[in-house]
Amino acid sequence: MVCAAWPQVDEAALVRTEIELVLQVAGKTRGAIRVPADASRAVIEAAALASPDFARFAEGRAAKKIVIVPGRLVNVVV
Repeated sequence: MVCAAWPQVDEAALVRTEIELVLQVAGKTRGAIRVPADASRAVIEAAALASPDFARFAEGRAAKKIVIVPGRLVNVVV
């Protein structure tokens, strides 16, 4: 009987460099944005406001408030 070695875990494969956040506009899910895993709040806000999904559903209105739930979602209040 031939025994194979137990598979080893590749730690590098477990590290996420980019995450996907749900984009909500006016409380409704409108899409998603991808940002670096270590992105600051300012980078996340800029990505949300630059998103084509935001531009389409905001209909030219400016963002009044941006709520960020880390690792989960970005809600833009218009």
